[in-house]
Amino acid sequence: MSPEALVQPFPAIATSSLSTASPFSPEDFNEHVMTTYARYPIALERGSGCRVWDTEGREYLDFVAGIATCTLGHAHPVMVQAVTEQIQTLHHVSNLYYVPQQGALAKWLVEHSCADRVFFCNSGAEANEGAIKLARKYAHEVLNIADPVVITAHASFHGRTLATITATGQPKYQKGFSPLVPGFHYVPYNDIAALETALDTLDSTERRVAAIMLEALQGEGGVRPGDRDYFQRVRQLCDERGILLILDEVQVGMGRSGQLWGYENLGIEPDIFTSAKGLGGGIPIGAMLCKSFCNVFQPGDHASTFGGNPFACGVALSVCQTIEQDHLLSNVRDRGEQLRSGLQAIAQRFPSAITEVRGWGLINGLELAADSPLTASAVVQSAMDQGLLLVPAGPKVVRFVPPLIVTEADVNQALSAIEQAFTVLSPE
Repeated sequence: MSPEALVQPFPAIATSSLSTASPFSPEDFNEHVMTTYARYPIALERGSGCRVWDTEGREYLDFVAGIATCTLGHAHPVMVQAVTEQIQTLHHVSNLYYVPQQGALAKWLVEHSCADRVFFCNSGAEANEGAIKLARKYAHEVLNIADPVVITAHASFHGRTLATITATGQPKYQKGFSPLVPGFHYVPYNDIAALETALDTLDSTERRVAAIMLEALQGEGGVRPGDRDYFQRVRQLCDERGILLILDEVQVGMGRSGQLWGYENLGIEPDIFTSAKGLGGGIPIGAMLCKSFCNVFQPGDHASTFGGNPFACGVALSVCQTIEQDHLLSNVRDRGEQLRSGLQAIAQRFPSAITEVRGWGLINGLELAADSPLTASAVVQSAMDQGLLLVPAGPKVVRFVPPLIVTEADVNQALSAIEQAFTVLSPE
């Protein structure tokens, strides 16, 4: 074979030559896939914009968006183009080499945030794991702390690795996985007195505090926004004591709060923060971002085989640019206000079932009354029957996290569906 033949591109592959999946069978699925999820009884097979269709052909309005992940909805033309161009050019190479798409995405993120440096990985859990590792190394090398502690909040959620479920202040996620990773301490969220007490207690021992790790808004913990005064005092305490402030922006970041980053709603800047979910619009990517002064990683300290590859970064950059060019933050704020206003009207109609509506932008929670027999899962199922996909945020909170491209008509349709769901479940 000639040298020229060795470098010829692969011929186009006809679609008909590719294997086709057999018709979907829940029984076959359950026989082969680990049961780590309690799945709702539908199988989704395609989507467009804010809508998806199941294998039976039924249409749903998607206010889950892959749990705050599908920033631009489904099959967005910009993403289709980015995916197509990148997969035809170069989809993966090792980080042993420079990756231009990674550099371009990092530059965009730095120019649109308070960060100076970015590390790329595959998920929010990995991004948070990287933040914890960076904080520990900073503690050892800069703060001279032998036994560093990271303070996190009750009801937080930071991921499913051993370190990040330990950081997660919810025992239900930790059950069965002991021994957990040492070096974490929990305090109530938005409670500055409890935090100050913990800092004074821990710093009087050898287990000194190296970092405070919080969500700007607790997502899995019930869609609970951070209190602005609380976070400004946390920032002050960190500055006074030389403690790193880490913000987990995995769910609330990338425009979902109505600002590009959740911390912008709080009037502070973190030292380290994390992103994933909406960053890639559904393509797996995570990022850990930090300021220069705490960038203590050296070659060999941390790595990720797939992190920052050309495919993920090329698509993520297209998502970032579309958020900016299409002025989606304005849409997030407008549609968020519309949604909250509509949900508050529904809450007034069903006062014995609904106690509160809260959130930022397009991450909103509807809390059910503690003494009501209704559960979030029951409401989600009833809404699904009305053609609306929602997701719980705990046993008593229903979460609304549609794509950032959601329209006024979409929100009105969602409000009509959720009102009908409550009419069925809790007629008043």
